[in-house]
Amino acid sequence: MKVVIQRCQSGSVSVNNKLINKISIGFVILVGIALDDNEEDIDYLVRKIINLRVFDDENGVMNKNIQEINGEILSISQFTLQANTKDGNRPSYINAMKSEDSIVLYEKFNQKLNEHIKTYPGVFGAEMLINIENDGPVTIIIDSKNK
Repeated sequence: MKVVIQRCQSGSVSVNNKLINKISIGFVILVGIALDDNEEDIDYLVRKIINLRVFDDENGVMNKNIQEINGEILSISQFTLQANTKDGNRPSYINAMKSEDSIVLYEKFNQKLNEHIKTYPGVFGAEMLINIENDGPVTIIIDSKNK
């Protein structure tokens, strides 16, 4: 699994001009699930995300995790994170897990995050409009295959 984590002051997701979910301070996370991903990948990423120290302490040093600042998470499924761009100019998505299997892992990922931090999903498989007020900007990419 690959995730792109963006520290934000706010984030929202809309589908067909209808607001689905929004958060204030926390993370907007884009989630790409690969063919060989499983629950072990989820557990690794959840542990990394909840402990990631990228929020400022009282001295302005990135020393606090999302739990310490009572943050929230907006989790967005994004199979395009699994794009292979090695050959040509048209990305290949053969490494992305098929939707019917991927949705199960995406929902489990959100469920496990929600055990620690309030987590709001996007709409799996939908054309979504994502608004992110990136704070910093701070953007972190984690791939569960690069432990």
